[in-house]
Order: sequence, then C-alpha cells, then structure tokens
Amino acid sequence: MRCRPMSLDEASRPTRIIASAEGAKVRLICLLLLFWITPIYAADTRPPIRFGLTAVVVTENLRFLDQWSQYLERKMGRKVELVLRKSYREVMDLLESGNIDFAWICGFPYIQSREPESIQLLTVPVYRGAPRYHSYIIVPESSPLKNFGDLKGKIFAFSDPDSNSGFLYPLSLMVAQDETPETFFRQTFFTFNHAETVQAVSEQFADGGAVDSYIWEYLAVFRPEITEKTRIINKSPSFGFPPIVSRLGVNPNTVNMMKTTLEDMDKDVTGQALLTQLKLDDFGSYSDSLFNGIRAIANKVKTVHPSYSALTD
Repeated sequence: MRCRPMSLDEASRPTRIIASAEGAKVRLICLLLLFWITPIYAADTRPPIRFGLTAVVVTENLRFLDQWSQYLERKMGRKVELVLRKSYREVMDLLESGNIDFAWICGFPYIQSREPESIQLLTVPVYRGAPRYHSYIIVPESSPLKNFGDLKGKIFAFSDPDSNSGFLYPLSLMVAQDETPETFFRQTFFTFNHAETVQAVSEQFADGGAVDSYIWEYLAVFRPEITEKTRIINKSPSFGFPPIVSRLGVNPNTVNMMKTTLEDMDKDVTGQALLTQLKLDDFGSYSDSLFNGIRAIANKVKTVHPSYSALTD
C-alpha cells in the first residue's frame, strides 16, 4: 500500500481548526462582555438622580457626603448627585422647578401649602429610637440668662426663616407673650446653618440662638469644643424629625427604589456605618400626622399675628 504524501493544505488543517476554535472563543467572550457591560453604560446615559441637602444635616463633612452618594449610586444603579444649598427656600425652589428629585428638608416647609402640591413624604429619619427631635434655645455657657424671657432686649441668632426649630418655635414663644422678633429682641440675624448658629452663640456674637437638637447633639460628639461653650435654657416639645421628600413627577419606580434603599440602610454593613456617622438609627415610613405638632404652632402664630399668614398659606 502506497502512502500518499500529505498536501500543504491538509497539513495546515489542524492549525486552522485550532485557530478557528480560538477565534470562536474570543468572539464568545466579547459577546458576553458586551451583554455584561451594556447595562452599566446604559445606566450612565440616564440623567443623574439629584438629591438636595441643607442645614438639616451637617454638610461640612464632604468625605461622608461622597461616601453616601457612592452608596446610593450602587444601590440605585445610576449616578446620584448631592446638591447642597444654604437655605431651605433654595432647596424648595429646586424641588418646585423640577431641578432636583429628592431632598432632606425641614418639617416647617413640608407642612406649608403649595398650589399645586409639588412634593410627597418619602421617609423619616429615626433618631434615638424615635422619628422626633427638639428645638434648643441656647446661650453662651457663661451667660447669666436662665430662660427664654431673659433674652428680651438681647441679640438673637435664628437659623433659617423656614426652619421649625431655628425660627418657628422661638417665634411661637414670643407670640405667647404678644411679642414679635422686632419688639422682643434688640437685634436678630439669620445664620442659615444650625452649626453656625451654635458657633455664633459659642463665640458670643449673639446672646442666644435657636437650633435643631439633632445638630447640637451631633456637634457635641464631633466638635465638643463648640457646644461646651453653650448652654441649653429651653427645650421644645418633640416634633416630627426633618423628613426626606420626593418631587411629584419623579418615576414611581425610582421613588420606591430610593425609599427602599434608605429604609434598608440598617440591613448591610456599609449602610450601618453611614448611619453611625449620621448618628441616626434608621429611616422609616411614618404618617403625615407626625408633623401635626409643627402645624399646630404655625397655625397658632398665624392666628395671633395675621401678618405671619404666609407660615402655612
């Protein structure tokens, strides 16, 4: 039997088969990578979720804010931008104009009427076991003043004209004495930041000030050199904690996902660490009636002094 010499084409067939198999494998890997990567890039093409923050949280900790935004991005599957503004009014304007989707605001602007309504309650922080906080009236630690009445004729620092703890509550104390800020104090000013109100009182730029208890207690942990120079002379009844709201018109799926993400922060290690930094227990679902205490004092002020009708109208 004669053996026929293998042709050059035949000799190259195994190499070509192997090369063909390798090529198919590479194409398969590329195809799988395409399916895996595409959703990530697709998410990046959507506009970012914009989340407004004000003085209701100590915003000086920029590293924490970066960590929180990254956490929200991982959970939401898309870019999240934290939008910082100085006043509650600025954040409310951004909500009403559609320029932000969510915001952590104060209970006072939340209960005010809007036509048409532009926001809805999303979730409420839980602080020291309850979704509640107080207004503190503070004075310099060395001050002889003992109660709110002693501040008559003094210089006073308000936090924000749309703040419950930093304006509405002390206003209600004046109204109870048939006074207004103009008649009760010698001079007033707004800091537009609870932490700066504490600073102003600690450095005796003001004889007294009104602040959010959560912010004062937060500073007592992280900046005790400031709070140690102040003293609390009046503590309000408890109020519904400053809520997180969503703008009406945001995709319902996005709203539900943000609500779940925030309320499940206590269920994973990273979320728990962020809550610890915020000095909060959790976020939870609560009824709008939680804010009836703020509504009551706003209505009382408006009844006694009609000039403050804009408080709830």
